[in-house]
Amino acid sequence: MAPESWTLRELLNAGWVEADLDWEAAAERTAEAVHQNDPMRAKDEASQALRIARAGFEPIDPRLGTSLANYGLCLGLAGDTEGVANLFVKARDAWRSADPWIARMDAPRIARSSLFHLRMEARHRDTYRALWQRRWREMAAEAVKRLDGLDGANGAIREPARDAVSIWRRERPAMLNDTRKLMGAACLLLAPPVAGA
Repeated sequence: MAPESWTLRELLNAGWVEADLDWEAAAERTAEAVHQNDPMRAKDEASQALRIARAGFEPIDPRLGTSLANYGLCLGLAGDTEGVANLFVKARDAWRSADPWIARMDAPRIARSSLFHLRMEARHRDTYRALWQRRWREMAAEAVKRLDGLDGANGAIREPARDAVSIWRRERPAMLNDTRKLMGAACLLLAPPVAGA
């Protein structure tokens, strides 16, 4: 897949900043390094994603939660488990605190094939937004469940890393919108899925 390129004007028009795309790239490189069994590169990339998140995102931004968890997981892979459990606690706290951030999200406008569908979306915008809000909250709840399953010694993340990269590349919205930010945080979270969920 060819790398995306956006102009500064496109970023600003979408309400994005360079840190938004820089974080995506660093989080994706983290997952790739984990999948390729390169713990030192994974740790460096996760550290970069965490620096971007801490400098550019709110404390309630789920991307900060993902960055904290991924950095902890990558530290563990590199053999440095000191402080990892605290990173997982902070990651869970960030994801659990994300509800106000999610409440501010704008429902994406989707190109429709007919004037009828465009009118229905416009007429029922509140219902449409409520459906998106529910979907976004479900994504956040799933991330919290995954984080609840972590402990300081968790190192079984190579398969989730492979899946994270492929799912992200397949599902990533083509538009710069709020859904993309949340999906990036959810898809690029390297915490293993919860069994039976």
